[in-house]
Amino acid sequence: MTDAIRLDNLSLSIGGAQILDGVTLSLREGEITGLIGRSGSGKSMTALAMMGLSPRATQLSGKIIMDGENILAMRERALCALRGRKVAMVFQEPMTALNPLQTIGAQVAEVFQTHEKISRAEAQKKAETALARAGLPPEEVSPAKRPHELSGGQRQRAVIAIAIAMKPKVLIADEPTTALDVTTQAEILDLLKSLVKEDGTALLLITHDLAVVSHIADRIAVMDHGRIIAEEAANDFYAHAHSALARDFIPARVRREASAAPKTESVLKAENISCDYVNRRPSLFAEPSLFRAVHNVDFDIMKGETLGLVGESGCGKSTLAKALLGLHPLAEGRAAIGGESFPARDKASMRRLRRKIQIVFQDPYSSFNPRQRIADIVAEPLHLIDAPLTRMQKRERAAALIESVGLNEEALDKYPHAFSGGQRQRIAIARALATDPDVVILDEATSALDIGSRNRILDLLQSLSASRGVSLLFITHDLSVIHDIADRVLVMKNGHIVERGETGRIFAAPENDYTRRLIAAAPVIKWR
Repeated sequence: MTDAIRLDNLSLSIGGAQILDGVTLSLREGEITGLIGRSGSGKSMTALAMMGLSPRATQLSGKIIMDGENILAMRERALCALRGRKVAMVFQEPMTALNPLQTIGAQVAEVFQTHEKISRAEAQKKAETALARAGLPPEEVSPAKRPHELSGGQRQRAVIAIAIAMKPKVLIADEPTTALDVTTQAEILDLLKSLVKEDGTALLLITHDLAVVSHIADRIAVMDHGRIIAEEAANDFYAHAHSALARDFIPARVRREASAAPKTESVLKAENISCDYVNRRPSLFAEPSLFRAVHNVDFDIMKGETLGLVGESGCGKSTLAKALLGLHPLAEGRAAIGGESFPARDKASMRRLRRKIQIVFQDPYSSFNPRQRIADIVAEPLHLIDAPLTRMQKRERAAALIESVGLNEEALDKYPHAFSGGQRQRIAIARALATDPDVVILDEATSALDIGSRNRILDLLQSLSASRGVSLLFITHDLSVIHDIADRVLVMKNGHIVERGETGRIFAAPENDYTRRLIAAAPVIKWR
């Protein structure tokens, strides 16, 4: 096979810190290369260097050769002509990669107008073709929609449509499936595989999930501390089922401690909860219509229990979480914390009840104020406590919380950008525990973490739940996480709970076809 692009002894440093150290890697036409490694190993920085998008403060050496030219020696004008036409990238978070003010059709059309001298109408027509190739045909998903009107999977397809518009020789996909449910993830991987076959593109699939690359990669490269420490054909790599290298990326099982006594005390109760959204009016004079996102959901969470909530993107999981937090109005039904209805009618009761339920968001970085130090971020919920605390008391409380999640007190004086993804998630957990809540909701809290960080966070949650008696509502699309950590499982589809039961029973003998489809779609490592 012919090399589409070749990295030759690529090194990159920032402020004296070595990020990449002598990276040598070839991507071949019509071949999929999986690049795996832990968070911070240098995978994304390698991708940015290939796109000519390295941060300005970087010092680069080595070569990135494509069509006989060194990308590192190109001027910005030449790089602009290269990006999108010859090398394109699918970013991990499509919502931040897309322009929220432009329609998806306009954003794909912009690629054609940038690289070809064609009219806006011609570009729009080509954009519709590119969107259709990516699984968004105009008759099903209008090109006139904006990113916020699409589901997570649809947004990822829109980003893929932008990347493949000019049929580039090299396509880089940086963690393209981490925030997607298992069925959408399978669809996106099948789409990428078919595009490589149709266009002869060289695909670099960056991920920390060995099960994902086992399904589609032809070659595997492993990165650690800025170096390629292994590179071989996928069949050879997966033949080493018991090698230390392979085990580093296998989702190790997290032990769930069995409780001696059954959990019978209910701390949170949902009774026939329904939630609506108001659809956008088609015209100024038309009556607004309602879309019911959650239908008559009822369940209990017991003290010290971990309840898993699974389902595809758009099924209503996050809307239900917002309703339980009092952040989305209830159309019908009732939520109760400790027997008291929530949200409460008066402010005093609302403050008292809000202390009892907290949330850990999927992306902690976007939920933090980047200008605040960690001490202030962790202490932020303490305003809900009736007795006012002095600044010193707040710092002491923050220090104890930070230490309880495995970080040092030194972290209090740093800013969020100074921490890794796993460390930021620990900080988010510390903040959620600040008011000694009865219930913590975790909304996709481990989806963007590598295997090692994920397991450490799950172990931490298990120990905190056992020591503090905190109940957890764990919302995720990762069935392996639910299998490891949850006592009971709720399966949600189109706003309805279609199956519920003990975790072991759900995975061993699912009764609903939808549950069986979710379990079947979960990626597993294919050892050769």
